[in-house]
Amino acid sequence: MKLTLSIATDTNPRTRPIMDGAVEIDGVDLIHTALHPSEMFWRQLKFGDFDVSEMSFSSLIKAVARGDDSWVGIPVFTTHHFFQNWILIRKDAGIEKPEDMRGKRIGVPEFQQTAAVWSRGMLKHEFGVDQTEMEYFMERLPETSHGGATGFQPPPGVTVNQIPIETNIGEMLLDGELDATLLYLSRPNLVDRSSADLWNHPNFGYLFPDPEAESLRYYQKTNIYPINHTMVIRRTLAEEHPWLLLNILKAFNKANEVANQQRLEHIDYYRASGLISADAYKALSEPLVEHGVKANRETLEAATLYSYEQGLTPRQVALDEVFARNTLDH
Repeated sequence: MKLTLSIATDTNPRTRPIMDGAVEIDGVDLIHTALHPSEMFWRQLKFGDFDVSEMSFSSLIKAVARGDDSWVGIPVFTTHHFFQNWILIRKDAGIEKPEDMRGKRIGVPEFQQTAAVWSRGMLKHEFGVDQTEMEYFMERLPETSHGGATGFQPPPGVTVNQIPIETNIGEMLLDGELDATLLYLSRPNLVDRSSADLWNHPNFGYLFPDPEAESLRYYQKTNIYPINHTMVIRRTLAEEHPWLLLNILKAFNKANEVANQQRLEHIDYYRASGLISADAYKALSEPLVEHGVKANRETLEAATLYSYEQGLTPRQVALDEVFARNTLDH
């Protein structure tokens, strides 16, 4: 008899094989809910709606550091991005380079969210711009935020203003009340409020106008491909059914293989058509994402360091506090 679990994930090539049943978790029947991450994480942190879900890595380590042991991490990492390339600026704000972010009014959906932690860490470590040198305006309200569910308070020396419910980051950027935003979220969900299309607006652009070059520069220098989400399971379930943890990890590894195979099929098609070079084919053939602590330790420890440096955790959280013991060697 299989164990029935509720699971929530975002939709992407590495979760889709789990969602559509192409890959099964041994011994488990899933009740799946596809959710925008903003809503998913808030619902998990505040209400514990699902047995298993993706989770903001930053919010997870913040919860762990404050003694909340409701969730056990499984080292599955469904999303990676170079988040500095998400920083959106007003073209008339006098921001020509990262150092020009000093003294600016910066929007952020949520101060503690992982993407914002990575961007602030990158600004500090790569360009010497400390978080205390910018003024923040946070869109999410305490009632519907990760921070509201995990006891967020602005770190010492950092000004974090609450954007009132009547407006949002998009409107404030359009009105010239903000100079930039660390990231801009406008997908419909129960948490985020912005809706204006700023990506195609002539008054806005990215801090790094050549994102491919910046991603390559950062990766070649640091060997870090920033992680955004991990997976969590309810601790009571993990303790009652310890076999679940490795079964879930194994299933997501298999789903990752499916996604890689589908990607390779596309690459082979375009190579046969003569549309990509041999060098591009070789680069694209390399696996882009691996799960497990071993393959991602450097990146994970950078994230825990940035969280500590930015005052979100009172110490640098150790990975063996976050992830299940029987998954640490994978």
